[in-house]
Amino acid sequence: MAPEGAPRGARAEAALSTLALPALDRFLTYRLHLLSKLSDRHTAEAYASELDLPLGEARCLAAIGSFAPLSVNDLAARANLNKGQASRAAQALVDRGHVHKLASTVDSRGVVLTLTESGERRFTQLMGIIASRNDAIFGCLNTAEQQVLGSLLDRLIQHVRMGVPNSPSPGV
Repeated sequence: MAPEGAPRGARAEAALSTLALPALDRFLTYRLHLLSKLSDRHTAEAYASELDLPLGEARCLAAIGSFAPLSVNDLAARANLNKGQASRAAQALVDRGHVHKLASTVDSRGVVLTLTESGERRFTQLMGIIASRNDAIFGCLNTAEQQVLGSLLDRLIQHVRMGVPNSPSPGV
C-alpha cells in the first residue's frame, strides 16, 4: 500500500493492486459507456449537419418511424430517453411537422405518436444515416466478428433487463 503522503494516483493504484481490480479503463462497463459517448458525439454531428435535427429528436423520429404508433412512455423506452426528454423531443417533431400527435383512445390523458408524410421522408433519410454510421463504427470488424458481437450484446441486454443481482463491494 502507498504511504499516506503519496500522491492520490499512487494511493489509488496501490489500493487497486491490493484488491486485484483492473484499472478503470479496462472495465467493460466503462468501455461500453465510452464507445456510446464517442458514437453519440459523431452521430449528433451527422444528424445536425445532414438533417438539422438534434440527437434526441432524431432518436425519437427513428423510434416512431420504426415502432409507431407510440405513446410518450413507449417512445421514451424505445428511444432510450426519460419521459421528459421524449415528450420535449416529440413536441419539437410535432412543431417541425414530422409527427402527428393524436389523443389516445385507450388513455384519456395520453397521446399517440405517428409520422406525417414529411416525417416519413425524414425517417428514410435518417435510417440511411444510421446505416452509414453503423457501418463506419463496426467496419473495423469482419462479418463474423460483427455477428458474434451482436449476439453477445443481445445476451448482455437480455441479462441486464432481467435484473442483474447486486454484488457485494470488493472486500466486503
